[in-house]
Amino acid sequence: FSHLNEMRGLLVHYLLNWRTLQAVLCAKPTSLFNYSMLTLSDHERVLYVGAREALFALDPNDISRQLRPQIDWPAPQDKKRECVAKGKNNQTECFNYIRFLQSYDHTLLYTCGTYAFQPKCTYVVTLEDGKGKCPYDPAKGHTGLIVDKELYSATLNNFLGTEPVILRNLGRQHYSMKSEYLPAWLNEPDFVGSALVRESSGSKEGDDDKIYFFFSERALELDCDTELTVARVARVCKGDLGGTRTLQKKWTTFQKARLECSLPERHVSFNNLRAVFTLPGQDWRGTTFYGIFHAQWGDVDVSAVCQYQIGDVKKVFEGSYKEYREASQRWGRYTGAVPVPRPGSCITNSDRENGYNSSLQLPDATLNFAKKHPLMEDKALARPLLLTKGVNFTRLAVDRVSALDQRAYNMLFIGTAEGWLQRVVILGSEAHVIEEIQLFENAQPVDSLTISHSKKYVYIGSRSEVLQLPLANCSRYQSQPDCLLARDPYCAWDSEGRACVRIDLHRG
Repeated sequence: FSHLNEMRGLLVHYLLNWRTLQAVLCAKPTSLFNYSMLTLSDHERVLYVGAREALFALDPNDISRQLRPQIDWPAPQDKKRECVAKGKNNQTECFNYIRFLQSYDHTLLYTCGTYAFQPKCTYVVTLEDGKGKCPYDPAKGHTGLIVDKELYSATLNNFLGTEPVILRNLGRQHYSMKSEYLPAWLNEPDFVGSALVRESSGSKEGDDDKIYFFFSERALELDCDTELTVARVARVCKGDLGGTRTLQKKWTTFQKARLECSLPERHVSFNNLRAVFTLPGQDWRGTTFYGIFHAQWGDVDVSAVCQYQIGDVKKVFEGSYKEYREASQRWGRYTGAVPVPRPGSCITNSDRENGYNSSLQLPDATLNFAKKHPLMEDKALARPLLLTKGVNFTRLAVDRVSALDQRAYNMLFIGTAEGWLQRVVILGSEAHVIEEIQLFENAQPVDSLTISHSKKYVYIGSRSEVLQLPLANCSRYQSQPDCLLARDPYCAWDSEGRACVRIDLHRG
């Protein structure tokens, strides 16, 4: 690791065999794989790419242009031999797959890799233990984000993948924190996403910022003979310091609830959450979560997209708790007295007035209740905006567009397991597919998607390629009727030029 002696050296990888095809820039390195992490720098000046045993930094205006020399980050041969000796595959598993890549501040990057089933994280100069920050197994779900120089991650914390954990570490502002190893907290979860919501902003109650985690897990609360997977949203408070005795260095604010994406009249629920995108509003109250869900109707795979407003999710966490009743051996709504301060809540002004300035001062009654009642009774409910049979959605990104009619539209970019990109506009409570684009010569899943609002590009990562496409290809609409009927909010008919153009180029 001695050659990684400069943080700036982390930023790029030399890419071979670039080509430009029909406004699509495509990166196809000859010997590297799995471009599963795409991250734009804070000011969208660099597109960072994490691959198998390599890191890239590309020009977001033209991804065929490198910004720095290549940096490799392979797992050492002795680690790979240990990985194989423990029964893992030396062709697919015993490598260093980059699973986390994010700006730590305006000058540094922080990255984590599987490191042949011995996860490591690095600023490049300093190599750190990646346990709890990155999964051992490249096939397992993982999510993380850096908030005020602290890393919040959700992953599997051991080699066997049997210890799920939601963890905070890295920073010096707070203690390291983690979730309890209890099935009632996390039960075989598959983590897919996380988000920061700055709920302290403008809060009259003195509320705290919250970090939300999205995952699927095996439900304990359902009365059925078969194991059933459900979608979840969980949250913790940024200022959580754990308890003094009970829940020491454990989350006192961990709560989770079910995300339901369903067609109740057809008795169909989409229980498998595959991906999440968080769309900010003008303030935190306008935050919207978009989720990709999967289900099976007989032998047919069905994908759906549902959306959830932060206010609706917040109400669920402010509602009733679920509890397991030993006498009946069933789960039900908790109907007893709720301790004060309310379990699972952040410290607010009213708590401070009563002498509770941090979670370290919370009474045992509140902490014991929080430990035993992490699950909420109510669900966050939504109907599918988009429903597609025979297609597996894998990733999505959302852009908010101000059209010529002065209205704002949400535009979805959805990647599929077959290597297609769907451009979808939300019109009221429905979704309209504007365009479907075949991305790759050889079918392969879309593994990552990210949008540059300033550059007006969408970037796509897959097993073998990185692609760059314009957010809209208005020239494909050859006539005024085609341009108008497409309902593409990025496009407008230019009467002077007699062409369908991007709205920022429209002259009237």
